Amino acid sequence: MAFCAYEPTTLSGPLFKGYLSPLTTADPATTNIRRATHEKVGSMENVGVVPNSAAAALIGDPAKFGRVDESGVVYVQTKDGERVVGSYPGKTPEEALAYFVRKFEVVAAEVALLAARIISGAIVPDDAHVAVKKLSHQIENLNGVGNLDALRSSLEQIPPLIDEHRGAYEVKKAAEAEAKAAKRAAAVEAKEKIVVQAESLADSQQWKSTGETLKALLDEWKKAPRLDKKTDADLWKRFSAARNSFDRRRRNHFATLTKQHATVKSAKEKIVSEAESLANSTDWVATARRYKSLMDEWKATGRGKKNEDAKLWERFKAAQDQFFSAKKTDLEARGESMANNLVKREALISEIESLLPISSLDDAKRKFRDLRSKLGKTGPVDRKVRTALDRRVEVVELALKEAEQEHWRRNDPDAKARANNVVSQLQAAIADYESKAAKAEASGDAKKASQLREAAAARSLWLAEAQKGLADFTTA
Repeated sequence: MAFCAYEPTTLSGPLFKGYLSPLTTADPATTNIRRATHEKVGSMENVGVVPNSAAAALIGDPAKFGRVDESGVVYVQTKDGERVVGSYPGKTPEEALAYFVRKFEVVAAEVALLAARIISGAIVPDDAHVAVKKLSHQIENLNGVGNLDALRSSLEQIPPLIDEHRGAYEVKKAAEAEAKAAKRAAAVEAKEKIVVQAESLADSQQWKSTGETLKALLDEWKKAPRLDKKTDADLWKRFSAARNSFDRRRRNHFATLTKQHATVKSAKEKIVSEAESLANSTDWVATARRYKSLMDEWKATGRGKKNEDAKLWERFKAAQDQFFSAKKTDLEARGESMANNLVKREALISEIESLLPISSLDDAKRKFRDLRSKLGKTGPVDRKVRTALDRRVEVVELALKEAEQEHWRRNDPDAKARANNVVSQLQAAIADYESKAAKAEASGDAKKASQLREAAAARSLWLAEAQKGLADFTTA
């Protein structure tokens, strides 16, 4: 096969055409080169002719730089002449040549991509120099078919390119650092916002809503960008402390609430048990009063668990309703009986009232005792009505007592004797004063006589009253 003459190529020449465009280019050559960098060239399975290969796109027909002899040995043409690069037994000359072209393409792609990274500022300049040394060694020992001289020449142009674009690298890195710092600041701000909100909720007593909010904040935290280890750890420590504080308080609250509920339940169970034991009682007044006390005790116990309170209240109310329903039925029956009793009681009281005025004390006392005995057997009546009726009976009873006292006063022998004695004493005193007045008058002491007669006159008035009292005993 024929060879072309050696023709050096610069960065602006065909070797770098397409490689120095942005990495997002759709240029077939660039695409093929990228692919070539990821393929295992030494693998037999990857051998084949690529019609639109990177080499063909850049330097034309590979036959210009290589040939295959009759024995299958592959040669490459350089400025120093041709040399053997290897063989590929069992394959056609075209396949063998394509195999070694592919090996060239891989290194060419790496050179071109290195240049592109330097120009874009995507690689550290010192790292780029290391890469150049590595590629230089690869090219010197490369068993591949292609424009090796041009490839070597192109690599030699890269060190100046590194220095030329060092500023671009620094600018890019500064921009990246600024963007990274801004991104970090935004991430820190976002997480600090989460932490601050969590800390503001640490003392909340809105257990349900706050728990849901803290859960949502935890989800936000998980979605937020990661920070450096220390910053993330410090913020997480604060966030976790706020969550733990709230969770601890919530657990304590519900533990206390559970204990309170148990205490309330126990107290209300006792109340309900007593209420149920009283449901069949017929001691209406006392039991009704006790149900009122039990209701007060129920209210004083406080609130328990909602469902437990509801069940216990249902039992309490059922027992209470049973008792008061029976009480109502009994009172309705008693109401009819008391109405009849009232008629009887009013008739008897009317008879009692007819004993006044008293004509015969003994007869009146006998009838009163008989009628009051009947009155006690009439049965119960309404309390308010009975009070008024009892007052009517008390009036008659009081009149009988007064009549009895007056009768005794008039017939008391001791009192009669005392009355006679008073009359006798007054009469004797009057006679004595009049006798002394006569003597004083006879002796000419008119003043003394007048005084004595005044004393006698006063005692005469007393005597008249005493004689009236004595007359009462006489006529009794």
